[in-house]
Amino acid sequence: MLGKGVVGGGGGTKGPKPSFVSYVRPEEIHTNEKEVTEKEVTLHLLPGEQLLCEASTVLKYVQEDSCQHGVYGRLVCTDFKIAFLGDDESALDNDETQFKNKVIGENDITLHCVDQIYGVFDEKKKTLFGQLKKYPEKLIIHCKDLRVFQFCLRYTKEEEVKRIVSGIIHHTQAPKLLKRLFLFSYATAAQNNTVTDPKNHTVMFDTLKDWCWELERTKGNMKYKAVSVNEGYKVCERLPAYFVVPTPLPEENVQRFQGHGIPIWCWSCHNGSALLKMSALPKEQDDGILQIQKSFLDGIYKTIHRPPYEIVKTEDVSSNFLSLQEIQTAYSKFKQLFLIDNSTEFWDTDIKWFSLLESSSWLDIIRRCLKKAIEITECMEAQNMNVLLLEENASDLCCLISSLVQLMMDPHCRTRIGFQSLIQKEWVMGGHCFLDRCNHLRQNDKEEHQRQLSLPLTQSKSSPKRGFFREETDHLIKNLLGKRISKLINSSDELQDNFREFYDSWHSKSTDYHGLLLPHIEGPEIKVWAQRYLRWIPEAQILGGGQVATMSKLLEMMEEVQSLQEKIDERHHSQQVPQAEAPCLLRNSARLSSLFPFALLQRHSSKPVLPTSGWKALGDEDDLAKREDEFVDLGDV
Repeated sequence: MLGKGVVGGGGGTKGPKPSFVSYVRPEEIHTNEKEVTEKEVTLHLLPGEQLLCEASTVLKYVQEDSCQHGVYGRLVCTDFKIAFLGDDESALDNDETQFKNKVIGENDITLHCVDQIYGVFDEKKKTLFGQLKKYPEKLIIHCKDLRVFQFCLRYTKEEEVKRIVSGIIHHTQAPKLLKRLFLFSYATAAQNNTVTDPKNHTVMFDTLKDWCWELERTKGNMKYKAVSVNEGYKVCERLPAYFVVPTPLPEENVQRFQGHGIPIWCWSCHNGSALLKMSALPKEQDDGILQIQKSFLDGIYKTIHRPPYEIVKTEDVSSNFLSLQEIQTAYSKFKQLFLIDNSTEFWDTDIKWFSLLESSSWLDIIRRCLKKAIEITECMEAQNMNVLLLEENASDLCCLISSLVQLMMDPHCRTRIGFQSLIQKEWVMGGHCFLDRCNHLRQNDKEEHQRQLSLPLTQSKSSPKRGFFREETDHLIKNLLGKRISKLINSSDELQDNFREFYDSWHSKSTDYHGLLLPHIEGPEIKVWAQRYLRWIPEAQILGGGQVATMSKLLEMMEEVQSLQEKIDERHHSQQVPQAEAPCLLRNSARLSSLFPFALLQRHSSKPVLPTSGWKALGDEDDLAKREDEFVDLGDV
């Protein structure tokens, strides 16, 4: 086949070199077949998308072994994505394309998804940025979704190499103007299909009607109201044009501190309790201004805490929870476990997998976030209390915790449409700073390389600030609000007792998947989501294995039993022996992997998943690694 071959050299690590190196350029082989192939593989462009540069005769390496198997094709760069057009794409069968992304292909990388770009010069891997004096023979792209792409440019024309490498570096790393982002071109060119029925489509929360519909759906319209005071973003750009506040709250209060210090409604429970969020008031030093802020907060407080009918509990996630720096550091370590360039690197680090995973602290952060969400769920569900989330801008951890709580408590949010609406409400309209967090404009590229994550470089240690109530207002808190605030914050012992009783009680009952759902948060239960983080690593997949493959095999057996039963019934009624027919098997479990459907069906063989120590103990050249997985007997290993 034209598109596949073995290429020597160019790897980032020194492995055993092949005994044969071809000096024939790929474009000199089967010229007629090449012309047919290029006609079959076309570049699919979205409305408003433009082709910027391209290079032919590029080999995309298959991350499989040190022999560097590759697929021949074209590498292109548009104002939206980097795409590789290989000649094997047209050969995908229907089973493989049924889970295909309709916008982004298997070999497509959106420009904003590019994390790091490396070049290989004489088997040395270097980071690429700015103007290059020398161009690499191999291009390695690390993506923010943990994919790793490797392209061999050794057989590409020199001018095409310069254009494609320079184009990719410029359009993924150079600073941009906001209006030059692809989304503006797409919005202009694409048709505007306005949807009016929120029941069957994603709710965008960009109209007053959408918020009123959500209030009615959650039965929160008795205590809360949708307001349009920020229509046209005339009060604050951080808040959405329309949002929901407590009914007793005067709308003019929203304008007083540009939306700060205002309880914003997130969601209402079936028992009437509600989840709210609030951003901190501006930091001030003057005692007179602090007194004004205190008086303002005191009035706001009376609208959400009216015992015994309504009781509110505060959760200050700015000071009493994780810091953004902790999350940033942990994820930076965690993601390095999955950015694997080659098989050698995978098997060499496999033996340290659990220690590296533990040292990243990422799973512990996941557990703490889930635990915090369950604590809030317990307050709302069991104690019928309102919960107010406090954060500096109410646009980072507030978005996260609020989303988790709604996923646990609201079955609608666990549907496809409901989940999309939740993301739109809590993250997009909730004011999460995607532009800054993801550095889409590349305004500070040095900072982006330092943090290695879509989060801002904030303080290097946990913030001493108290979020809603600043350090400067500590004396006011104690003297003026101390008694009132103390009623809102339960002691830690009492909280832990209530939480454990609620948690254990729920898990002791049978699960109602249409009601409240609580995840397990014990240490061993917090595991790496393999289908998310390992789906791009062939060595981590079990061919013909996993839960999906097992279920598929059971269905095959059931179909065969059903077919045999039908033959028996037919023979019993007709007293005639029918001709033997092979059972109709609609599935092929041997081609599935443990990461299906997030990873496509496997078309390449890979080494079986074994611990490194066991793998190296096999020794010989003629070992399990040289055989196809379906013929491997792991019983004695």
